[in-house]
Order: sequence, then C-alpha cells, then structure tokens
Amino acid sequence: MKNILKTMFALALTATMTGCDDYLNVSSPSKTDDTFVTSTPEETFKTLAWVYAEYRQNAASGGNYNYEDVTSDAEYYPEYNSANNIIGMLYPESAAITNQNTQFNSLFNALARAARVAEIIKAKSEYQTAAEAGTTNDWTQLYGEAVTLRAFFYFELVRHFGDVPYGVENSIVDTYALTSRFDILDEVISSVQAVEPLMYRLGEGGITAERLSRTYANALIGEAALHAGGWQTIRTDVAGLYGDVQFEKKGTEANGCVYARRTDYKNYYTIAQKYLSAAVNEQKGSLALITNDDRTYANNPFQRHWQYIHDLKVSPESLFEVGNVAPNQSEHPYSQGRPSNGGGSNAAPCKVFGAIRIIPTFYYTGYEEGDRRMDASMTVTGSTGDGNEAILSFKPGSKLLGGISTNKWDDNRMNPPYVAKQRNSGLNYCVCHLADVMLLLAEAEAELGNDSKALSYVNQLRERAFGNSNHNLSGLSGDALKNAIWNERKLELLGEGDIRWDMIRSGQFTERTQKVRAEMKAMIAGLEANGYYDFGNGRVISNYIWTKLVQKENPLTYDADPSDPALYPGWRGQYDYASLSSIASKVKGTAHNLAIKGLFEYIDPNGAEAAALEAEGYTKTDWGVTIVANKNTIYDRNILSGLGESGAAPRYFHPLPFEVINQSDGNVTNGYGLPQQ
Repeated sequence: MKNILKTMFALALTATMTGCDDYLNVSSPSKTDDTFVTSTPEETFKTLAWVYAEYRQNAASGGNYNYEDVTSDAEYYPEYNSANNIIGMLYPESAAITNQNTQFNSLFNALARAARVAEIIKAKSEYQTAAEAGTTNDWTQLYGEAVTLRAFFYFELVRHFGDVPYGVENSIVDTYALTSRFDILDEVISSVQAVEPLMYRLGEGGITAERLSRTYANALIGEAALHAGGWQTIRTDVAGLYGDVQFEKKGTEANGCVYARRTDYKNYYTIAQKYLSAAVNEQKGSLALITNDDRTYANNPFQRHWQYIHDLKVSPESLFEVGNVAPNQSEHPYSQGRPSNGGGSNAAPCKVFGAIRIIPTFYYTGYEEGDRRMDASMTVTGSTGDGNEAILSFKPGSKLLGGISTNKWDDNRMNPPYVAKQRNSGLNYCVCHLADVMLLLAEAEAELGNDSKALSYVNQLRERAFGNSNHNLSGLSGDALKNAIWNERKLELLGEGDIRWDMIRSGQFTERTQKVRAEMKAMIAGLEANGYYDFGNGRVISNYIWTKLVQKENPLTYDADPSDPALYPGWRGQYDYASLSSIASKVKGTAHNLAIKGLFEYIDPNGAEAAALEAEGYTKTDWGVTIVANKNTIYDRNILSGLGESGAAPRYFHPLPFEVINQSDGNVTNGYGLPQQ
C-alpha cells in the first residue's frame, strides 16, 4: 500500500500525460506545475480529464462484466468453469487475490488525482469569492466535479470491495487499517452535499452527461444513501469495525460475515428521497425522459435512449456517460452486447464476446406481451460476422454460444458500424440514466410509505413501455409495492449491472435466488419429459425451433411484426454491410435475415407442421434440448449456485490486493472467505 500511495502522491503533484493523449494536450511534464495546469478553467479541466480517462481505461474497462455484477435472477455468465465468473457465482474462496487489482488500484489513483485537483482549486481566490457569494461559475463547477469524482470512486470501491482503507490519498503513511464502509458512505454523502449547490445542472455552463453535474451529484448522494441503508453482507471477523452502528440480521452467520441492515436505515432512505427527487425534478436541468420516438421507421422510446449512444451522441436521458471515441478500447458492445462470431478485425461485424446472457425463464416470463422493452433488451439471434444473422446456441461459450443475449448494445445499430477492429467501437458507457434514478426514487418513496408517489414514477416508465396507461399499477403498498418496483427495475435495467445490487439491497437475495433456480429446474424437467415447457402465460419453450435465412429489403429490423417470422421477435437483423466498401467482399449471400418458427409455441418435430416448414426450407434447430444437455453446467452452476441452501449471506465482494494486505502491518485482511495471498 505504501508503494501505491507513493505513486498516487507523485501522480497527484504532476499532470503526467502518459496514456491519455486522446484527452490531454500538455506537451511535457516540465509544464505541469500547479500554476500552469490550473491557470484557467480550461487548463484545469485538462488535468481533471486525466481522472475521467483513468476511470475509463482501467476501472470502467470491462464494465459490469469485469466486476461480475451481471449474475442475478435474470442474468448469467455464458462460459463454464471460467475464472471470470467466480464472484458472480458466489464462490469467493476460489477467487485469485489478483482478481481485481487493476480496478482497485485505478480507482485509488483516480480519486487521489481528483482530490488533489480539488485541493488546488479550493485555494484559488476565484473559487473562494464565488463560493462565499453562493455563485456558481466554472471554478465552483470544477471543484464540485473533482469532489464528486472522488466520492464516486469511493462509492465504487465500497460496492465492489466492501470495507477499504480511506482518506490516505496524497500522503505517505506508515500504517493504515480498514475503514467501515458506513463511515465511507457517510463521507461520500456529506462531501457531495457540500459541493452540489455550486455545480451546474445538466445543460448549464456547457456541461453534458460526459461530465459530472449537479444533477448527477444529487443522484449519487441518493444512491449512496440507499446502499448505506439497504441490506448487505457485513463482516463479523473484525472487532469494532462498524463502531456503534446497530444491525438487524437475516440468516446464519458463516464465513466471518452475515446478511444485515443498519437499524437506522430509514434516515438514509429519507436522504435518498430528498436528493433523488432533486435529480429527477428541481435540479434536472436538461435531463428528460424520452417518451416519444422521433424516428419514422420505429416507435420505441425506450430503445431511443440506447440509439443515441450508438449514434455517438449523448442521450438526453443520461446523467453520466463515460465519454469514449474509436479506436479506444470499448466494452460496449464487445463484452456486454449482442454477440458476433466475426473475426478480430475487418469483419461484418467484428467479434462480440457477449458476457451477459439472459436466464431462459426470464426471457419467457419477464415481460408482458406488448412491452416494448422486451426485444430492445434481449435477443435470441446474433451475427455470423459475414453479414448474416444466426440463432444463438445454449451451449456454454461465447459469441454465438452461451444462450440468449442482452440487446441494448449492438454493432449493427451503429451508422455505420465500426468494423476496423473488435472492442474499439467508441460507444460511451452509460453509468446512470433517468429511468434508473426514477426507480431508485420510487424505492425510497415506498420505504417511507409514500405509495402514490412511488407508483407515479413506476407508471411513467410503464406508460412509455406500452404506449398507453392500460398496464399501469395501482393499489399497491408495503412489500407488494417494493417487489413491484424491484421487478420494474429488472425490466428497465436488464444487462446494466443493477439487478444484482437490487437483490442484495432488498434483503431478498436468498429468496430470489432460490426462486429462479427452482423455475429453471421445473422448466428443464418439462423439456426432458415432454419436449416442451408451458409457462402458463401464452409462451412455450420447446426442444426445437425451425429457422431459415430470408431476404429483406432492409436487413436491419426494428419493431416486431408477429405476422413475419423474420420480424418477430423484433430489433434484430443485420446492418447492410455490403454498403461498406472496406468489408463488402466479406459479405456472404443476399438472404441475411433469420426467420424463426416455434420460439413461443410447441411444434411437434414429427408432426405435419414441422414437415411443412421443412418443405419450405426451414431447418430443425436445437433449442431447449441444449439447455437440458447442459443442465448441470451453466444452467445450474452459473446461476448463483454458490449461495447454497443454509441461509448463509451472499458473498459478492472482490479481494483486496495482496500488496494492501501485506503492507498494512496486519491491520487489513480479506473477509468473506476470500484469499489472503
């Protein structure tokens, strides 16, 4: 840790530009004294931009895939026996201590720089004059931005590592210890509360969602408060770690930890309600929920938010997007998008690993008929890499293997797609958008007994999803209301890394895990016994489906058309790669779209309908039968199997690096069964 801190100190006292040429333009370290780098707001932001770049390159890199957040009661990881999914499956004892070294060190480096920039700005007379007058200007914005960045990085550390050393940035220390996450979250909340009044709202002072604004600062306070007040797994093996905080507990104590919530949690929900409401209402600035689709060829306001990102524009619904540009490393869509079997470069489209897959029972039961979020969030097809669409396979693996995929990020949705090299699309990473904040606010309102306010936020999103108010919720309160809100968060935020945190915070992690695992077992038993399984909602999964490639005038498809098997489900197809001269020669055939029969209803493989389809050129294709063949691998082990049945707490934190433990004079250890070396 001393070596890390020395590095932080050196980084914070200079503005070294190594690795950040795309963000900063200072020519040499000799020009990086404080006077130079903070001579104007513009020069100061160049220094602060290093912080954004560091977070993008080394902490957000891999996004929720690297942090394994996307293993929940709706999502799983597609490979079997992969080291990439140890924490996701809840087997921390099998994790390597180096598991998240890069992210841990990057967050500390970034927050140290942010803290130093804040310190320098705070000493400036230009800042002091404006702050004393209560006036917002570029200097107060930069100061608030730096403080909020530091708070955000500590929030990320607490979420993914639990209790960590705190407050030792930009200093050399001989000893240090763990700090209670509750103390850290209190500091996160209070530090941002102090600066948010002097920051610009979104749209003011030229501030877009690619920089932290007062709007996002309010949302961060609220989210941090919910995490402080919500259920979580706490350590019981470090005496006095949490000071005087009192807890109510669930389940059994094991592995030096227990599932708990602080008894004064409602104080934090009150804070959350105030600041989340400010972000959504009084301090929203230019932030707006997209309720109308301005496109003539589609009508899906929910998907429109994601299309802005594919169009390389900042969405009006975003509070915070990590800015990116090709050819920087881009995890969207590579790690978390619609899969592709394409090659590493010059393909149609290039390889997409697809590390987030949708649990089959959720695909078939999660969304009501007519919910426009369904097809725009998840898909049963991917890309071959030669301009054609293909069905995804339930075999363990990546690319076209691994099962039903998320669909919010898709190379095909770019115009034109970036085809020069995989993982370089340049798409922004959306950290926080309005629907997320609205539903967090609904959660806070529900916990505080404000049922009608909670329902109003849920129903705004449901009206957008269905295009009318016919599916609005009413008359809910207590646990029924809270469960409805958490379910709505699944529908809005699928694949974004939030559902797992909702499960934890809700106090229902065990119940939700056991429920989805039981649902999977029942489905598999039905497939084994009958060749199909009826979910009772009008949808059936079968061992086999029938597919064939067909030609469409526009191979990139949009809204679903149940009368056309190439347009149902919707939001799939392929970009017209033949129109791109650099890769046109790699496109095969002219029939690029996949028509699918039997996806939601049973077709007897030995019956007349199957014979007629095959006569039309359809091919019998393995579907549910592949789930059965892999029932003991990814469809059991990968779906939160490490929780067990004993009532022990979920163990979802990553190990602190060995250097932090080794240099702490025995004050820091890993808990939860994580390795010590």
